[in-house]
This record gives sequence, structure tokens and C-alpha cells, in this order.
Amino acid sequence: MPRSVPSVASRARRKKTLKSAKGFFGRRKNVWTVAKNAVDRARAYATKHRKQTKREFRALWIQRINAAVRQYGLSYSQFMGKLTKSEITINRKVLADLAANDAVAFKAIVDKLK
Repeated sequence: MPRSVPSVASRARRKKTLKSAKGFFGRRKNVWTVAKNAVDRARAYATKHRKQTKREFRALWIQRINAAVRQYGLSYSQFMGKLTKSEITINRKVLADLAANDAVAFKAIVDKLK
């Protein structure tokens, strides 16, 4: 029986990592040891930034809503407080979109709260 060696699996694993490193700059794309470290780091950042992106978008929506309600003499916290008291359930993403793209509908919501 022939001797079994792991070279086929090792080569496949390396090729997979180097394929993931496609588009990286310099030796990060074609030197195995450098590419392995770069891909590992990139995957760690990707995991971290999937969470961070959600956080950043929520902050953006809040800023847009705040800027829009200031025109009507309210602050963001007052607006959200009145929104929950009146039991209107619209999430921040939709409110920010209304504030940016449909001023008439947003004004109708504000008028209903006042």
C-alpha cells in the first residue's frame, strides 16, 4: 500500500487562502506566510465590522431624525418620547428615510405628536 502524505490537502488549503488574498497589495497576495496572516486579520476585522456597521447606521439615523425634528422645535429625545407615548411604532431607519426623502409625511408625523 502506498504511503499517504497530506501534501494534496495542504496545497488545497494554501490555494484557498491565497485565493482569499487576491487583490491584496504586495507580498500579501502571493507569499503564503504573509498572505495567511493578512487573511486571518481581514477575517477578524470582517467579523468585528459586521457588528460595527449596524451601530454606525443607527447613529446616522438618529442624527438625521434629530436634524429633521429640530426644524419643528423638538429635540430627538422629546420626539422619541412622544412617539412611544402615542404608541406609533416606526423604527429609526424608516423615520430617517422619511425625514430625508419625504418631508410632507415626516411633518404629518410631527404634527400628530404635537
